Amino acid sequence: MECSAARVRAIGRTAAGLVLAVLCAAGCAAAPRPALPTSEQGRSDLIKAAQQVLVDRCLTARGAAGPPPREEALFGSDPAELSITLATGHTVRTHTDGCLPEAHRYLYGDQARWFRAEVTVNNLRAEAQARLREDPAYREALARRAACGDRDTDCIRRSGLEGLRNRLEPARLAQVRAAHREELTTYDRLRDRALHRAAGLLADRSTPHRKGNVS
Repeated sequence: MECSAARVRAIGRTAAGLVLAVLCAAGCAAAPRPALPTSEQGRSDLIKAAQQVLVDRCLTARGAAGPPPREEALFGSDPAELSITLATGHTVRTHTDGCLPEAHRYLYGDQARWFRAEVTVNNLRAEAQARLREDPAYREALARRAACGDRDTDCIRRSGLEGLRNRLEPARLAQVRAAHREELTTYDRLRDRALHRAAGLLADRSTPHRKGNVS
């Protein structure tokens, strides 16, 4: 029985596809992807646990494990190589040569991008509150509140500061988030990368290496 060249090629493609499917299934069965936490707290805890493993390894390799660990080995030595000045006017600095920065590079890939994104995102509310102080009504409420004693609850309530803040702050925070959309996107993307890297790292540590099957 003769087969056309086209039919032979089609059969070959089908067979190759089946082989690839079997190999993929076998590979997936042998190395399942680690389950990721669903809660925000669980995700943070997972990344922190992996970060601690990486830091401990680094400190041990440098002979600086402590306790307590040598501060320069952990955080890095002066001068700080990375810095960012926030819209509030504050400048935040960090190092690149310590064990903690090394762990960040492993988890997030790009330490400088993660540093800028994390510091910006962590200070969004502070920036929104700084914008609140540009509002004349808010400044007046602040002045009234400052004139109250710390335990004078009636005076504090009459100042109207809390109510005004509750009304104005959400809009200011939305403005700040819109202004930093790029940093927020980078933060989410790099944190997701760190989450997967952390899960893989901890799964490798908890899975015993098998030398072979025991009959």
